[in-house]
Amino acid sequence: MKITWQNEGGPVSMKSFLSRHGISMRLIKDVKHGNGDFLVNNQAQTGVITVAHGDSAGIELPAEAADPLVASSDQPIDVLAEDENWLVVAKPAGLTSVPGPSDHADTLVNRVKGYLIREQAENLKPHLITRLDRDTSGLVLVAKHRVAQSMLTNPAVAKSLTKTYLAWVSGVLTPASGLIQAPIGRPTDSPRRAVMATGQAASTKYWVEQTFGNQVTQVKLALITGRTHQIRVHLTSLGHPLLGDELYGGDQALIQRQALHAATLAFDDPFSGQHREFAAPLPADLAQLVTTLNKADIKK
Repeated sequence: MKITWQNEGGPVSMKSFLSRHGISMRLIKDVKHGNGDFLVNNQAQTGVITVAHGDSAGIELPAEAADPLVASSDQPIDVLAEDENWLVVAKPAGLTSVPGPSDHADTLVNRVKGYLIREQAENLKPHLITRLDRDTSGLVLVAKHRVAQSMLTNPAVAKSLTKTYLAWVSGVLTPASGLIQAPIGRPTDSPRRAVMATGQAASTKYWVEQTFGNQVTQVKLALITGRTHQIRVHLTSLGHPLLGDELYGGDQALIQRQALHAATLAFDDPFSGQHREFAAPLPADLAQLVTTLNKADIKK
């Protein structure tokens, strides 16, 4: 693939020019070491390269072949948006994000790979920018090539990436909004995490959206940090575990998986310069949960 920009400023080194446009130093080094070409006015350049005012400059990379160690799955994916750089999908609950010991053949990565092959995409190696726990549903952002992945490691672009989640927890969460700041660690070899003094710093914002009697609270959340199980651990530490979350003691009477959904995702697209926003509707089990809670609330 080829990506170039017009230099509207004064003369600048190729390294500085590419960095200015969000290309990571790691990718620049890869091109320098022969994995691609530096381009100036559509001509490959080597050595010390200066990009003059008015020049078109950038990089050209070979297509990314499919990783033979990653299986391809023919199971469908729910594509919410797509262009030549990004794929936004709605991950269902029960699907692991990336291959691992428990599943290496039918994870989201395997399914996206299968989708790219069926679509005869130029690049066949998906790069998950965001990930979700197996039993969390909702939005996942996928970079369709390594340039897009590289650009989202740029601090300015990465800072623009925001996500919100919806959760349903036991009890009435008070106050109506707040910031949970509590370090999270792994006290045992169990997958379970906990708030602990020796853990990593973790911060979560929340806003109460609705309460159902004195039994359940619907909460919107935003992660400031991204620790494993962060939302689940923070809410459990307040005495309000997610409904259905067996690992953290959540009530499973109404739903048998953690009631957590990645509802919105937004970022500043470094290719188009536009701010992009996406939303994922509630899957059937969470929509049914809300219907059930509303009916129970009305009866009271």
